[in-house]
Amino acid sequence: MNGFVDEDWRALVKIQIGAPEMRATKEVTVWVDTAFNGSLVLPESIVEELVLPQQSTAEAILADGKKVELATFGSSIKWFGKTYVTQVTTNVSQYGLLGTTLLQGRKLVVDYESKSVSIE
Repeated sequence: MNGFVDEDWRALVKIQIGAPEMRATKEVTVWVDTAFNGSLVLPESIVEELVLPQQSTAEAILADGKKVELATFGSSIKWFGKTYVTQVTTNVSQYGLLGTTLLQGRKLVVDYESKSVSIE
């Protein structure tokens, strides 16, 4: 999987995401966040557009140390040729976040000189 480094130095990749049964999917650009140990955070607009089902809530600790309760939604992504079922939370950012849970067993290379991202 290849991506790119944008003008703000974010490592970005595109993934295919949909509801758990993958009846409709959407290509979404996500920011690779090695400080996030979950799987995915998506913009609220994407969760609403794909009508992802709310499944539960989860406690999260934000970068500033604040603890919050977040709604979780069922989703599936195409990940290296397989369908990976996971729960996502939401943000109000331009980009979702791809966390280290999805990077386990993979090699991440971010080359800031060539502005390229590779996940193998």
